[in-house]
This record gives sequence, structure tokens and C-alpha cells, in this order.
Amino acid sequence: MEILWVVLGMPLLGAIVLAFCGQRDIASELNAIFSFGTLIAAAFLTVHFVAYGPALAGEEQFFIDSLNVFLVGLTAFVGFTTALFSRTYMRIEREHGRMSGTRMRIFHSMYQLFNFTMLLALCTNNMGILWVALEAAMLSTVLLVGIYRTPASLEAAWKYFILCGVGVAQALFGTILLYLAAERVLGDSGGALLWTHLAGIKTQLEPHIMALAFVFLLVGFGTKVGLVPVHNWLPDAHAEGPTPVSAILSGLLLNVALYAVLRSKVLTDGALGNDLAGNLMIAFGLLSVVVASFLLLRQKDVKRMFAYSSIEHMGIMTFAFGLGGPVATFAGLLHMTAHSLVKSAIFFSVGHAMQRAGTQIMDEIRGLVVVSPAVGWGLMLGAIAILGMPPFGIFASEFLILTTAMHDQPWTTPILVVSLAVAFAAIFNRVQSMAFGNPSNPQQGKNRFSLPVYLHLGLGLMLGIYIPAELNGWYREAARMIGG
Repeated sequence: MEILWVVLGMPLLGAIVLAFCGQRDIASELNAIFSFGTLIAAAFLTVHFVAYGPALAGEEQFFIDSLNVFLVGLTAFVGFTTALFSRTYMRIEREHGRMSGTRMRIFHSMYQLFNFTMLLALCTNNMGILWVALEAAMLSTVLLVGIYRTPASLEAAWKYFILCGVGVAQALFGTILLYLAAERVLGDSGGALLWTHLAGIKTQLEPHIMALAFVFLLVGFGTKVGLVPVHNWLPDAHAEGPTPVSAILSGLLLNVALYAVLRSKVLTDGALGNDLAGNLMIAFGLLSVVVASFLLLRQKDVKRMFAYSSIEHMGIMTFAFGLGGPVATFAGLLHMTAHSLVKSAIFFSVGHAMQRAGTQIMDEIRGLVVVSPAVGWGLMLGAIAILGMPPFGIFASEFLILTTAMHDQPWTTPILVVSLAVAFAAIFNRVQSMAFGNPSNPQQGKNRFSLPVYLHLGLGLMLGIYIPAELNGWYREAARMIGG
């Protein structure tokens, strides 16, 4: 498991190096190189897992299993492709005067530090370190959200800090309660927060303490997931931060926060022996889908619109994991993967479109297919994919979630269908106008073909047609662990 130290060390080293030279012209290339090194290390870690199965490392402080191994790979991949996208995007932002040398140094170093915290949260076996990693992720992304130093971006960063700070405080209290329940069984040997130890004695944990702990953990980590009603930070953070930050927030941070909820749910289900945790997740997930879908109708800013789309999709995932069972949980994991790929591709396209139009207001962005065909078609295909149109992977996952809901919780089906229809109408109407409307400036500009956009969309399409055998096996194994 020596490769695990490379996975964690590469972005940490990148953060240190770029903290000193992140303002130089070569910094964007260094950011991409460190991200590529992390991706290669993650690939070798995956190969090790395929060969040897789950493994512990670092005196049991780190653990790799079917649930986190594919998320490590996904995090490293999206981190790399976003670094590639940011090379051109951030250079143009600097040319336009929105970024200075100091701000570029903060961006590059905090980008690598964020990747480190995400991977640390996924790989740790210690629920306390998991909390610390998510707290560190919040602190690094606060700086990224407010990096433009405009009144709006500083307000968004402050709101993010306050709301998520309250959330992580709730999660800390839940973690303390978890330790209290575990210490009664394991004693003070130091392993009361190690997930592998907790999973082995989950049926012996005090039910009342665990029920209370899960409420705090769900609300605390749910703040970072973007669940309604603790979602208010997310649209502002997306709208005011640089577009690469929007991509990693939607593609990585929300996933890892939900991963923390899932680890907690497994322990709570074992301790309580009932569906309390699942029912709470169904309620929060369904509320998030409904509220986000209808708020989509009001949006005028393209990044805010897709931020609410992220809230909607995180609600769908939370709902699926709340349903439990192998099918819904498998669908939730598939949805998590496809959403990360497709939503980051959408933000890449949106970033190019915004820079060309000089605005984020959707009514002022028109005719992208004419003025920049690669950007226009990337945005249109991304919208079709995120709205669950076949044959993209999100269609497959939403189909499985809806059919399971019809069987297990039939009363939720019409609510989900109506909400998804509203979201479809809101997004499709806006995006088709941006792509095919009459351009305000019909002069064709530089056609910015972005490899990350079409690579992500291609993978999202593949997941709807064919799921590789190893990935399918990880999904099934993780689904058995999470959903029973």
C-alpha cells in the first residue's frame, strides 16, 4: 500500500510548491502535472485493490475498499481534467484583469490542497480524520470562492464559511456522540473512531446515542452536500467563484460529503436495526429535489442555475441511498459517478461561453452553436445528459431509482416525476436558447474545443450503455455494504 502515500503526497507536495511559485506563468502547467501525477498514483492504487482487495495502512488509520476506491479514481480524474481546463481559463481571467499574480498563487496552491483534503477524506479509516479533512476542504475552498475579491464574491465566501462552519460543528458533535457510543464497547484503546472497528461492532452500539449522532452527522455533512434547507451557500459559491472551482465543488466536494453520510448510515442501520437513517435521507433528498427543481425556474445566472441542478441531483442520490437495497444503492453510486463527470463538463462549457460573452446572464448568451460550435454543442449535450435523456448514464440511474421508488415508496413517485419534469423544462428551455438562439454578435469567434468536456461526456455516455466489469463489481459490493 505504499502507493497510497503517493496518492496523498502528490497533491500535498503540489500545494507546497505552488504556494511559492503559483504566480508564475509555468504554474498552470505545474498544477496540471501534479494533478496528472495524482491520477497516475490513483490508477496504481486501483490496480493494487483489484489484485489484493481491501487493505489497511498506516497503523489502521487508512483503509481502501469497494466504496472509496472508485471515488478516489473519480476524484483524481476530475481533479486532473479540471486542472487542464483551468490552464486556459485562468490565463484569460488574468488577461482580463480579474486575477493578479498573488491571486493566481492562491488559486493554484489551494486547488492542490483541496485535492489533498478530498483524497484524505476518502482514504482515511478514522471518522475523526474524515471530519478534519472536510473542515480543511471548506477552508481551502473559501479562499477559492472569494478569490476575485469583489463584494459579491466576498459575500459568497463569507456565507459559505458561516453556513458550512455551522454544519461542520454539527458534524463534530455527531462524531463525538459516535465516539461515546463506540467507547462503551471498544474501550479507550484508541480504535473507537476507526471505521473498520466500528463496522465490526455496529450491532452493539447504543441505539439512542447512535440515532442522535446520525441526526447531527446528516445535518452537518448534509450542509456540504447541499441538501435543503442547508443549501443556501451553494448557489452563491458557484456563481461568484471561478468556473474551475464550480466544477470541483459539484464534481468532488458534494460527493465526498455524501460519502461521509453513507459511512455514518451503515453504522446507524446496524445499531438501530430499523429504517430511521434511511427515512431521514429520503425526506431530505426528496425535499432537496422538489425545492431545487422549482427554484430552477427563477434563475437568470447560468452558474446559479446549474448550482441548483447540483442540489437537485444530490437530493436524488440521497433519496436513492435512503431507499436502500442493492438496486437503489447501485443506482445512487452510478448517479454519483455520472453526475460528477457530466456536471463538471457543463461547467467547463459554461466557463468558455461566459468568457466569450462577457456575462453570466443567460439572456445575453445566444447562438453558441453559431459563434463557437464546440462550446455550444458541449453545453447542449451536457444539458441533455444531466436532464436524464437516454442513453446517458444519468438516464439509467434515474430509471433504476424511480422503479425502486415505485415498489418501495410509491407515494414518492409522482413527486419525483413532477419535480424532474419541472427541472427538465427549466434547464432545456434556457440552454436551447443559449445554444441555438439568434446571436447578439453573429461574428464567429475562436472555436474553443475543450478535450475535458467531450471526454467527460463520452464517459457519461458510456455509463449509460456499458459499465466496465470492475466498476460494476465495485458498485455491487459497495451497494451490499451500504444498502444491505
